[in-house]
Amino acid sequence: MFQIVIKMILALIILAGVIMIYDARIITKRFFSFGDQNEASSGLKILGFLIAIIGGLILYFNM
Repeated sequence: MFQIVIKMILALIILAGVIMIYDARIITKRFFSFGDQNEASSGLKILGFLIAIIGGLILYFNM
């Protein structure tokens, strides 16, 4: 039962990373108000990619 809960939490972490990748422009427009949104959106995409990869690796090796 505990492993199922951990797998569900990791799946949500992966989902959050993927959402950060695809909606980076919208998120930066909503939360950040500085002029250079290109750097902020690329940074958010990199962060989302790293979160998705780390969550996927933990889920893969958690078997």
